[in-house]
Amino acid sequence: MSLSYSITQLEYAVAVATHGHFGRAAAACDVSQPALSMQLRKLEQSIGVELFDRSRQPVVPTAIGEILIEQARVVLREAGHLADLRNVHAGVVAGELRVGVIPTLAPYLLPRFLRTLTADFPDLRLAVDELPTDRLLEALRTDALDLALIATAPDTPGLSQRSLFREPLFVYAHVNHPLARLESVRAEELSGTDVWLLSEEHCLREQTVRLCRDRHALDGQRTRAAARSGHRNGSNNGSSADTSCAHLVRFESGNVETLRRLVEGGDGFTLLPQLALPQPVPGEARVIPFENHAAYREIRAVQRRVALKRPLVEAFLNAVVQSVEAELGALCAVPNA
Repeated sequence: MSLSYSITQLEYAVAVATHGHFGRAAAACDVSQPALSMQLRKLEQSIGVELFDRSRQPVVPTAIGEILIEQARVVLREAGHLADLRNVHAGVVAGELRVGVIPTLAPYLLPRFLRTLTADFPDLRLAVDELPTDRLLEALRTDALDLALIATAPDTPGLSQRSLFREPLFVYAHVNHPLARLESVRAEELSGTDVWLLSEEHCLREQTVRLCRDRHALDGQRTRAAARSGHRNGSNNGSSADTSCAHLVRFESGNVETLRRLVEGGDGFTLLPQLALPQPVPGEARVIPFENHAAYREIRAVQRRVALKRPLVEAFLNAVVQSVEAELGALCAVPNA
């Protein structure tokens, strides 16, 4: 049997599946509901199956309809790449770029350059998702995203990556914490029992856990940290970190700002990337660098289809690097493929 269908008919079918309602789907497609319904009937007659169970509200795909509509989504995505390939050939920055960014980076990076980027390239349509690394990599695999900014080396086959910049990590401690009296810190001086952590899906948590050594007997460690502080600063005053509630409360946040507020409230410490440091630093907290800037995270751009949407990707990544190069300097890389 020869199938005959149009891109428009596939768009209507996907719209109904998305909205669960013929009227809302028609409005989203900027067409009348009778016109949309007629085109869907023609599509169903052509392929010989009913795509939707119209007796239910909201409208849902039939079992075979669900399979065919998922394939329709793939066809529509691939058809949309025709214009992208034309723009790549012409070097034109136009079209949609779907970007995913990890939550510990997005709120501190995106406001630095989005206004300038959209002003410089008015034909660029940017769609940004803020998701944990695992979900970003899955979205790249399924072509739901064109590009992702992450802070770990991806182990997903078929992905291309390049380094954009290295972002130093800092200890962010309450002023009464022993670490706050240090001018710089070594990883072995960090405790795993009074540190506030992000939840498990965040890669910054893994980096924090690797740096913090979880010990049951912290007295010796704290004595060394306090002695080192006294040697450098000539005093050993202030309350002990033993008063922290961080080791008594099982609290894992998905938000860097929550961890920062907990520290400022008087308990423990956390690690913050440089771009996330508050400006100015509140009086209740101290920012302590690692010796020789030994702790950092590497921000990478990851793609699956490198050749697709190249002008858009290059415009976006150049804007990213330019927005941080004055602050990070030599830690930035030139993002050319």
